[in-house]
Amino acid sequence: MISVSVQTKKKTKKVSKQQRKFFFIGILFALPWIIGFICFQIYPIGSAIYYSFTEYDIFNPPNWVGFENYINLFKDNKFYLSIKNTAYMAFLGLPIGLTTALLIALMLNMKIRGMSIFRTVYYMPTIVPMVASAMLFIWILNPEYGLINNFFGLFGIRGPSWLSDPKYTKFSLIIMDTWRCGQSAIIFLSALKAVPNSFYEVADIDGAGPFRKFISITLPCISPTIQFLVIMGLIQSFQYFTQGFVFAQVMNPGQTTAGGPKNSLLFYSLYLYQNGFSFLKMGYASAMAIILFIIVMVITFLVFRTSNKSVNYDME
Repeated sequence: MISVSVQTKKKTKKVSKQQRKFFFIGILFALPWIIGFICFQIYPIGSAIYYSFTEYDIFNPPNWVGFENYINLFKDNKFYLSIKNTAYMAFLGLPIGLTTALLIALMLNMKIRGMSIFRTVYYMPTIVPMVASAMLFIWILNPEYGLINNFFGLFGIRGPSWLSDPKYTKFSLIIMDTWRCGQSAIIFLSALKAVPNSFYEVADIDGAGPFRKFISITLPCISPTIQFLVIMGLIQSFQYFTQGFVFAQVMNPGQTTAGGPKNSLLFYSLYLYQNGFSFLKMGYASAMAIILFIIVMVITFLVFRTSNKSVNYDME
């Protein structure tokens, strides 16, 4: 009896040593990621929180000012304008882009010879660098010799001033982003491939048409993918920067504080960049970064709460 208990204790002690060994090895393998996460995620976030309560211009030590940056932020008209411009891209551009991506995915899901070629063609714009895409569309949307206005001219229609009229500048970016929706289309396509064919076979027996099958079968089955793309799209929309920056720079060459015609392209991230690196108002820019973080967190939470009832995770 005593020998059995001694053996059990030895075995337990041996297992615990082995577990500690595996844990230590696991930590060693994860150490590069942990160091990177602390250096490039935790430390910058902590620094941004601290600097948001200071007046800091890089060249002089930070001066503690409390909530002054946040108070000035909510008195800044450009701050509200940047939110308005960003919301335009998030709540108009994102639905247009995802709807187009879903339509493309539905076409790519058809059983047609040579479909792999079409999938490659639709995905190609995604791998074009963002700056190159912006420069390409600045040429395409040129009111004088651009392809779109020349096409309108064939029918006697005078095309708008896409790049200089504040009413069309943001929609010009939506056109470009829709052209780059290949990645979302491929994600939708993978979700469509995962829908069991038996669902459609039963619907055919019941006499359901294509539209009814799409509403009752396809959409519920791909709803988790839609939720994922909506959340990721909203986060990316509120970080909208490169396209607006390139468009604004081309229309106002040499001006690092340009926001396009009547600041119609002054997006939140662009205004944050201007405050931080053009005006050297690091404290003010840090306060903007914290506000952006809160906005994204709140919107993500609301999307999760409102979409959980409509998202179907069970396909059986």
